[in-house]
Parts: sequence; C-alpha cells; structure tokens
Amino acid sequence: MSDERLHTNLLGIAMQTPVLTASGTFGFGEEFADFVDLSRLGGVMVKGTTLLPRRGNDGVRITETPKGMLNCIGLENPGVEHFLKETLPRIQQYGMNTIVNISGSTAEDYGKLAGLLDVPGVAAIELNVSCPNVKEGGIVFGTDPEAASAVVRAAKAHTKKPVILKLSPNVTDIVAMAKAVEAAGADAVSLINTLLGMEIDIHR
Repeated sequence: MSDERLHTNLLGIAMQTPVLTASGTFGFGEEFADFVDLSRLGGVMVKGTTLLPRRGNDGVRITETPKGMLNCIGLENPGVEHFLKETLPRIQQYGMNTIVNISGSTAEDYGKLAGLLDVPGVAAIELNVSCPNVKEGGIVFGTDPEAASAVVRAAKAHTKKPVILKLSPNVTDIVAMAKAVEAAGADAVSLINTLLGMEIDIHR
C-alpha cells in the first residue's frame, strides 16, 4: 500500500514517491521486479538508449575498489527500435513511470531519439550530454553551454514530453551550464551523481 504523504508531482508526472532510480544503475527496471514493487517508485530512468544498438566497451567494465566501484560500460544497449518494440511494451506491465535516458553523437541524434520516444508509456526524456559531439571535433556536449543548449533545443523540437538535462560534473562552472540549458528550454536538470544519490532541480 502506498503512503499518500509521499505522493508528489514532477513535471506533470504523478509519482508515488519522490525517489527515482538513476539511469544506468537499474537496467530497464524489470531486472529488479523480484525485489521491489516498481509501481511504488517515483519513476525509473532506464538504461541509456541510442539510435543504433551498441555493444559497449571491450575489456574489464566493472571493478571494485576499497571505496566503491568503477565502471566503463560504454552505453551498451539494444537501440531505440528494439526498446520501442520489445522492451517498452514488456515493462509497461509494472505500472512504473518510465523516463528514457538518451545519448547521441550529434544534436540531430538527440532530436531523432526524442521524436521516436514521444509515445505513450514514456513519461519523460533525460538527455545524457557526456557523449562526444562528432560534428564539432569531439567537443563533449556536457562541457560546452552552446553545445548542450543545441541538444536541448533539438529534443524539445521533437517531443512534447518533459525534457531533463543530465549535467556533467566535469565543468568549471556548472551554474553557467544549468542556466544555459534552462534558457534553451530544459524542463529540469539532473544535478550530477554524488556519493549519496542525485538531485533534480525543476525549472518549470
């Protein structure tokens, strides 16, 4: 039974609790269905999704350290078409808010992905801007305000879903980044992974 005191609304999405799972740490949600009632979560930010399937990085991807764990998965995923045809219909049975994390090599990639995912069953889009911008000589979207803003504008032009921009910690002025993507139309920002979790700042 849900506790009504925890009910909240984020970007127009009714949530049982303000707690969401972070992208990349929880797969597509279904992997944990035996351990938690997914419908009681605020939402699940599913594994990073790209236009085409990605096999991920070679070699050792995960290793333990005395203080935690390091990983370099490489955005392994089956691609957006597989997600839409196979994964999304399957995970809808759990009654969870599905927020799809997307990655691309160009702003146009993000726009295409956002458009393809503008479908029932997807509650919102989270933009992962830690990937190289191939067209601009390898600039990382998440460290350049103009590049990050271009990604936001491309996504917003192709979807009516709320758009969340996941900021990178690898910048000298994260406030400037946040203000730039807000001005470009981002509905919220995910404020970097920390030792304890994540925080979402709502702009609208």
